[in-house]
Amino acid sequence: MKFIVALIVLLILAAGIPAFATNYVEPADFKQWLGSGKKMVVVDIQPAAEFAQHHFKGAIETNAFPGKTDGEKQRLDKALQVIGAGTAAVVVVCPRGRGGAKNAYDYLKSKGVAEQRLFILEDGVEGWPYKELFVTGR
Repeated sequence: MKFIVALIVLLILAAGIPAFATNYVEPADFKQWLGSGKKMVVVDIQPAAEFAQHHFKGAIETNAFPGKTDGEKQRLDKALQVIGAGTAAVVVVCPRGRGGAKNAYDYLKSKGVAEQRLFILEDGVEGWPYKELFVTGR
């Protein structure tokens, strides 16, 4: 009987895993991607004032944070024009790499961006340890 209960619990948990699947890129790996010239699109969802203070060179400013409303999500549409149907990695950057980034990730996925291309910068801008790689202004 314990075996059957354990099996049922395991199946329930396994069924829920795809719903929580999200690709993250660690700061050290993202730094390496930046330095190597890896083909990617950086989608920055920070609010405008924060973007002006610190962002990555070449990032697409969307100001879509926190990405909860339809209007905030639609701000990501300008990034979709750049992302297109290509094969480049798409890295979502937000203040902390949590809810807002996940909302943007899910929106881009719902618009047809292949999940294997999508990544969230782990810990976002606040957790980025290589501050010298930020640029300021617009």
